[in-house]
Amino acid sequence: MSQKTYSHQFPSGLTLVAEEMDWLESAAFALLVPAGCAYEPATRLGLGNLTCEMSQRGAGQRDSRQFLADLENLGAEMSASVSIAHTSFGGSMPAESLPQVLALYGDLIQRPHLPEDQLEDARLSVLQEVRAIEDDLAQKLMLTLRRRHYAEPWGRGPQGTEETLGSLTIGDVRDHWQQRYSPQDAILSVAGKINWPVLLDHVANSFGGWKAGQPARVSETTPPRGYHHETVESNQTHIGVALDAVNYAHPDYFQIRGAVGVLSDGMSSRLFTEVREKRGLVYTVYATCHSLKDRGGILAYAGTTAERAQETLDVLSAEIRRLYAGITDDEINRLKGRIKRALIIQQESSPSRASSIALDWYYLARIRPLAELSQIIDNLSAQSINRYLAANVPREMTVCTVGPEPLVWLPTLPASG
Repeated sequence: MSQKTYSHQFPSGLTLVAEEMDWLESAAFALLVPAGCAYEPATRLGLGNLTCEMSQRGAGQRDSRQFLADLENLGAEMSASVSIAHTSFGGSMPAESLPQVLALYGDLIQRPHLPEDQLEDARLSVLQEVRAIEDDLAQKLMLTLRRRHYAEPWGRGPQGTEETLGSLTIGDVRDHWQQRYSPQDAILSVAGKINWPVLLDHVANSFGGWKAGQPARVSETTPPRGYHHETVESNQTHIGVALDAVNYAHPDYFQIRGAVGVLSDGMSSRLFTEVREKRGLVYTVYATCHSLKDRGGILAYAGTTAERAQETLDVLSAEIRRLYAGITDDEINRLKGRIKRALIIQQESSPSRASSIALDWYYLARIRPLAELSQIIDNLSAQSINRYLAANVPREMTVCTVGPEPLVWLPTLPASG
């Protein structure tokens, strides 16, 4: 089945990308606004999250209650979040509801009420996220790991701190919206049962008056990396490991993605087999590729008891080292089947495709056809992956632990012998 994909850039800088899936009765959209937490002032961390929350409290001619009621009546299931690079809004709905939902979000982006009398309720909502992380040591660990591995501000989480959130004013929120909620470099993706010319007209009508804000500026610092431990009273220890890798746009991305899949995808993966099944060291262990616009990494996590934490770190780092010594044909062939199944499932979901083509455009400035992606996966082999691994052995790991006692670790990743 051939894909029907489209793209158009409006004079404002907003890019509309779409994929027609005419066998569906649904449609979905993802709107990526260049208002991520990387662009917050260091003294106002969490501002993007608070602004995102406030933007959903009434827009255009609708107050907060009417806005949500209209979305519900249209059968729309919506979401919103803040990442490093973007504030994202999205949702899925019956295809016939798409024009009205896009009109509502045209109001939200361009004409939010940002009501001052709801600021404290919104602040409490985002503060709950901050406090929840303090109770979720695994999530807290991974946030710390990213902060230490990537240069500031690329390792930030969107939640902010109680201190910075407590100082934010309605003026800060309105300034952030005016400056950062900009069509320049924004991406609106739509997938599902659509008619492209009609969709183009609807988006032009709903977002045609969107005015550009100020250019984004980022001041980057050197990441601390190394080893870091946070002491907490607990029977458990949480371990995080990060290494440099290429990002999604890099030609070799799927070589390292395949290698990390051998390490961590599924119950036949090395980490599951060696760390959990054979030694019984952990209750959770995984590794994943992590991608930013111009850099990438491998992030690994293990959760274990305090008594077995040192052994777990030793075995985890040894498995990462062993990965760079090479993989086998059997390992990559099993993984390719899993990836192919995931691609088939993705083709059946309009929300999944809307999200995927938005990220394609962000990283690649084009929609990667599924046939091309399938061919890339088919071409993966133990030989191609091992060639990449041999040429890109990292000599350094960033390690973070959270638990009752610090662990011992080697500051470099020894060459495999």
